[in-house]
Amino acid sequence: MKTHLSCLHCFTPPHMLEHIIESGTPMQKDRALKALMLSGQFRGRRQSLTRVKFPVPHTTKPGKKRYVYTAGFGSGLPGTVVRKEKDPPVGDPAADEAYEGAGITYDLFLDQYERNSIDNEGMHLVSTVHYQQGYDNAFWNGEQMVYGDGDEDLPEEERLFNRFTISLDVIGHELTHGVTQFEAKLAYWEQPGALNESYSDVFGSLVRQKKLKQKAEEADWLIGAGLFTSNVNGKAIRSMKKPGTAYNDPILGKDPQPAHMKHYVKTASDNGGVHINSGIPNRAFYLAAVAMGGYAWEKAGKIWYTTLRDKLREKSNFRDAARMTWTVAGELYGKNSPEQKAVKKGWEGVGITISENDAKKV
Repeated sequence: MKTHLSCLHCFTPPHMLEHIIESGTPMQKDRALKALMLSGQFRGRRQSLTRVKFPVPHTTKPGKKRYVYTAGFGSGLPGTVVRKEKDPPVGDPAADEAYEGAGITYDLFLDQYERNSIDNEGMHLVSTVHYQQGYDNAFWNGEQMVYGDGDEDLPEEERLFNRFTISLDVIGHELTHGVTQFEAKLAYWEQPGALNESYSDVFGSLVRQKKLKQKAEEADWLIGAGLFTSNVNGKAIRSMKKPGTAYNDPILGKDPQPAHMKHYVKTASDNGGVHINSGIPNRAFYLAAVAMGGYAWEKAGKIWYTTLRDKLREKSNFRDAARMTWTVAGELYGKNSPEQKAVKKGWEGVGITISENDAKKV
């Protein structure tokens, strides 16, 4: 029997957790159900926070202000501070990874897009690690990042997930949900929600690519690589290059992401398939970035970021995003420029065409 609980802005997709509930061992089933239940509790709070200012500290001048807390395997947030800006590593892998990952993400948005933190107003980057015991997820709660430890406490043969700070693109993905929250405020259902998820995958991947100094054609375009233990038949949670191929496992199921509009999934679960159909705009970005060549965070990333900041709105769908990214590419690099042609090629590769008349609709 399937459950259909919301997992708003959580990294592990609900369809994967549902499959574990159906096919896992008793302990694995318990973990997956717990992850779904806990994630669902935050839904109303996160939705309400998309339109309000927070009483969180800000720094007016550009400069990282990171704070990492531990929940001590409980649920109180933010918890007890263990590392703050300019502190040396504390020797706790989760805390140090959360600290470094937040900094790398901050640097990408500042250095490449002149954005001063998540809200562009110097918002402090707050992270909590060791959330609950055996929590198989990570999420942005509207104010801060929260990370579970995966299955590190289970017997080795039962472990499915490593700690969620282990993958840099997970950190970049979740923090980008905060950027979207302060900019386009994309609604978290159907195509706007899938765009929301896709934007987080795009910049999560770009954070890791920049850290590794990889050009577009060199990157693996995987999201969540390193999260699975050796017990899982899979490379990552998602693949932007080849949606639908990231994993195929008897307990976790098969990656259900489509790579083209002709395979778009219509479903009532997962807020209308936001974690599933995000594969379509993901591949569009991958195709556009590779067509442009070079480092994807430079031109392709700038086009997508500018579109998020200036063009997209709460109910924007895939076709809106195609028109808007194409228009922004022309504004930034010139009409009929190689960059604009690359954007058009990317969206056409997933079954969304762009015409000259589309510019009038932006």
